[in-house]
Amino acid sequence: MKKIALITGASSGIGEAIARELASSCSLIICGRRLEKLEALQKELSNTEVQILQFDVSKNEEVKVAINSLPDEWKEIEILVNNAGNAHGLSPIHEGNTDDWDAMIDSNLKGLLYVSRAVTAGMVERKTGHIVNISSIAGKEVYENGNVYCASKFGVDAATQGMRLDLNPYNIKVTSVNPGLVKTEFSNVRFKGNEEKVQNVYKGLDPLTAKDIAEVVKFALDRPSNVALTDITVLASAQASAKTVNRKG
Repeated sequence: MKKIALITGASSGIGEAIARELASSCSLIICGRRLEKLEALQKELSNTEVQILQFDVSKNEEVKVAINSLPDEWKEIEILVNNAGNAHGLSPIHEGNTDDWDAMIDSNLKGLLYVSRAVTAGMVERKTGHIVNISSIAGKEVYENGNVYCASKFGVDAATQGMRLDLNPYNIKVTSVNPGLVKTEFSNVRFKGNEEKVQNVYKGLDPLTAKDIAEVVKFALDRPSNVALTDITVLASAQASAKTVNRKG
């Protein structure tokens, strides 16, 4: 068996693109909530071995049960890609929907921690591994009405730095990839299907694609053992910061 990579949020978007990008070099554990999409992806990735785990990263018991259910030969996970996450709403703090806040913190931060806790113990025991946390430019810069989403991604940034310190003695690399504007289901979820708002996000620019981010992840994973790419921010060429974008019209 090739190196085993576990990818959360693999049913669509960046997670799905990462699975496709790693399929030539890794055996894959693709994780998500939408079983039918995971099964469709498994059928497509005929060039590698693929295991499916269906669970919600925000539910710790589901995470533990799912990962413990893996056959023994699949438990030696060498690559963990924490990609699952979401954005809900774009409101000032005094108008925010607290259910949206819970969903973002539970998935973006707590879910990443739950999965990392379940997987890293084995990496520590084997003294090898590589963790890639998919964060966001929102974990580097706060923008108007992004309050809780940004807070969750700032938390991911801090957690990633802490992981890097804790796991350094065990030969485990930890990488953060922080995308800017990527055209995926992200804005559809954030704006709850409001197509006009979704289109305005990408209006007048050529955004990043999920494949662009997947290629960056693959590059980081492929570095030789003496090289660790620790913190990578990836922006569309039209984007200079979280809110500074050169729109053509």
